[in-house]
Amino acid sequence: MSDEKNLSDDLNDMLGDAKEGAKNAADKVSEKAGELADDAKELAGEAKEKAKEFASEAKETASELAEDAKEVLSDGKNVAIIAHFTLIGWIIALVMNGSNKTEIGSFYIRQMLGLIILSVIGSFIPFVNLIVWIAVLVLWLISLIGAFSGEKKEIPLLGGQFQEWFKSL
Repeated sequence: MSDEKNLSDDLNDMLGDAKEGAKNAADKVSEKAGELADDAKELAGEAKEKAKEFASEAKETASELAEDAKEVLSDGKNVAIIAHFTLIGWIIALVMNGSNKTEIGSFYIRQMLGLIILSVIGSFIPFVNLIVWIAVLVLWLISLIGAFSGEKKEIPLLGGQFQEWFKSL
């Protein structure tokens, strides 16, 4: 019986040692998990701060971009230049000028509408259409140079008429 008791005591000692080892391992794991949780909280705080900085910078950049866009759109010279490039450019200039009318933008929108109408009408007249197209090209260049300079320059012959006829634009 003594052997059985010794064996039982040895097993109980071993079981106690295993329980103590498991408890020590669980304590170490718990301690390490706590350290990792603290590290995670610290990193989350840093990430939150970086996100705030990024959002602030993005907001500032967007604000600057919006101001630049307002400046470009409010400049009648840009509208005047855009009006010279095809019918689509004229339509874009008309829309841009509609939200923020400028005197120079309206001037060149009226002038280009007159040139567009003149070129369409001239294209239907046989034998004269080549002369009309050359004349329209020269008048267009004169008008474009005036738009680039930022001055209101009427095209020769019909510029005053175009301004009068289309004064509602």
